[in-house]
Amino acid sequence: MSHALTPIAERLAGELEVRIGQIEATIALLDEGATVPFISRYRKEVTGGLDDGQLRSLESRLRYLRELDERRDTVLAAIEEQGKLDEALQAQIMAAETKQRLEDLYLPYRKKRRTKAQIAREAGLEPLADALLNDPTLDPEDTAQAYVDAEQGIGEPKAALDGAKQILMERFSENAELVGRLRERMWQEGELVATVIAGRESDGARFADYFDHREPLAKVPSHRAMAMFRGRHEGVLGLALRLPDEEEASVHPMEVEIARVFGIRDAGRAADRWLKEVVRWAWRVKLYTHLETELLGQLRERAESEAIAVFAHNLKDLLLAAPAGSRVTLGLDPGLRTGVKVVVVDGTGRLLDTATIYPHAPKNQWRASLETLAQLCRRHEVSLIAVGNGTASRETDRLAAELVAQFDDRTLTRVMVSEAGASVYSASETAAREFPELDVTLRGAVSIARRLQDPLAELVKIDPKSIGVGQYQHDVSQLQLARALDGVVEDCVNGVGVDLNTASSALLTRVAGLNESLAENIVAWRDANGTFANRRQLLEVSRLGPKTFEQCAGFLRINGSDNPLDGSAVHPEAYPVVERIARENGRQLGSLVGDEAFLGSLDARHYTDERFGVPTVSDILGELRKPGRDPRPAFRFARFQEGVEKVSDLASGMVLEGVITNVTHFGAFVDIGVHQDGLVHISALSHRFVEDPRSVVKAGDIVQVKVMSVDLARQRIALSMRLDDTPDGGRANDQGRRESKRSSGNDSRQQRKREAPAQGAMAEALKKAGADRRR
Repeated sequence: MSHALTPIAERLAGELEVRIGQIEATIALLDEGATVPFISRYRKEVTGGLDDGQLRSLESRLRYLRELDERRDTVLAAIEEQGKLDEALQAQIMAAETKQRLEDLYLPYRKKRRTKAQIAREAGLEPLADALLNDPTLDPEDTAQAYVDAEQGIGEPKAALDGAKQILMERFSENAELVGRLRERMWQEGELVATVIAGRESDGARFADYFDHREPLAKVPSHRAMAMFRGRHEGVLGLALRLPDEEEASVHPMEVEIARVFGIRDAGRAADRWLKEVVRWAWRVKLYTHLETELLGQLRERAESEAIAVFAHNLKDLLLAAPAGSRVTLGLDPGLRTGVKVVVVDGTGRLLDTATIYPHAPKNQWRASLETLAQLCRRHEVSLIAVGNGTASRETDRLAAELVAQFDDRTLTRVMVSEAGASVYSASETAAREFPELDVTLRGAVSIARRLQDPLAELVKIDPKSIGVGQYQHDVSQLQLARALDGVVEDCVNGVGVDLNTASSALLTRVAGLNESLAENIVAWRDANGTFANRRQLLEVSRLGPKTFEQCAGFLRINGSDNPLDGSAVHPEAYPVVERIARENGRQLGSLVGDEAFLGSLDARHYTDERFGVPTVSDILGELRKPGRDPRPAFRFARFQEGVEKVSDLASGMVLEGVITNVTHFGAFVDIGVHQDGLVHISALSHRFVEDPRSVVKAGDIVQVKVMSVDLARQRIALSMRLDDTPDGGRANDQGRRESKRSSGNDSRQQRKREAPAQGAMAEALKKAGADRRR
């Protein structure tokens, strides 16, 4: 069925504020199987320079609009089959811009089980309903008398009137314009009301902030919405939608709206009271339940979308954290009774040695453990020590500090490393393939060591949801979450580039154009033939054809190749451009690479042709100046304060160094080395007003923080990055409790609150976030 609909490309161009030609070209590339990283980097002339963020948005929106069109075709066919599709309805359906609007229009025609209204129509009661609606001067009882029919099951006028009421209720509730109007009003003016389920006060104490809570529906922050939905899921909270002051109104505002649309008013006529009752039932029985379910779903969808976006941002920051580099690393996976698992890996992550030591209680073999570690360090010329941050991490870090002190030449550096996801990796199929004979606990130590060397290369082996940089990840749509996180991982891997001769199959799988099967084929080729001498040898890999080569080649690096360009991000298809630059300037190809002064003097416009324009040639010159440049920052690490190892060691006013582990809409969590992250509320991130915490910090950043308050009972730590802030003692929690009672509906009031001293806001946010962080 053809649509008289604005083409999808034109709609996308308007929404993304780009030219329609850019959209059409990008859609064509996507439909041909091109990946977002490939299009973003190597097809700038075609797309007009759309970046990966714009391309991801375009790809997602394109999927939605195509699904909308498919559903539109289905709806039109279904209504046409019923013989009820007229020109006006078809025009409305063709103009529907959202799935929700489309479903509103389809609702009266949707096949459904036999309703009370349908039964009433079959009994011949629709003329009665129409008569009373169109002429309220008619007496309902008298008019209904003519419809009494024992054979139809209508034994008295009341039964006839009940049937007519059902017909009108259904008609009102399926009016697309009315439903849309009520929905919009409820969204804009409605309030979300949370109350505790009787008897769940004690075991649901972590949701205490929401036992008697209400705030404007449209302005509920995502983290609060997700907390309330979790409380409802666990049977602690009840959620409802209300209009302000509706309890005090003699007639519900929505009933007034329904009556107005259908011309119903109380003028003292015979049928007015009956019609008013029909409106009341239509709202309470049909429309309210439908809209409440729908709008709570809309709120949840928005909150999930924001939670997923936060997760994706944090994951990107973590994956692009600074690598320590190709250095021999000692990995320590701390433990008490079961001992500390020890591994040594070389600069490429290859396992060299293993051990298990028992420096802590109950065995307390401190000196023997130090000797074992010293021997491993000397034997393998270790330069990095990675200490996992789990149980017994600070005790093990002290052991590592003593070890470092034994090496006077300061060749050893110890770093605390997040263990998040290490246990998931150690029990995974990937780990089993890499280390079939190695004990599961030692595999975790390998992961800890490798993620210090290269976080990106190691973390791609772990399900992103297990890395620990998101909130409520188990509560959101797993399909949407997986799709978003996979896109982040893909963009990060391809943004950095991959060493073809050392990359694991897990890392290769994330390269544009490759999948798990092709990645394993590349590794198999490498195992059988040795290292790749050049990129063209990729075409010898089983099932890796020209199209796949086009997609992946530019992201795969070969250091020491017989072609110097193979170690850069210059795509093989653009090698002729570089060769022409060398030829026209009388230079050898290899001599161009890294010659910043010469390359900086060239004008990209002189080397363009019908295929490669100024954007691509400029990228080529930039890449040649610093070939294979890693976009990640220089390596730094946090130094946790000696003697501060648990929450009870903290005192208000302490200034500590820590690492950002998670950034949310309400602030940032910081690991300060006490096994419990502290929270810097958004209001304590900076002296200036902060709209988005990510504008100040990101996951992996090293920061200085001041301890503002410590709640030992709840294991909650309030921190500030404004080091001149003064701890406020007990008043912080009091202010937080007061603040939690305030409505968030007034933007200016919210801004004043966020610009106010941080302690109260931090206390509230700590309470709201603590339960989820522990999970």
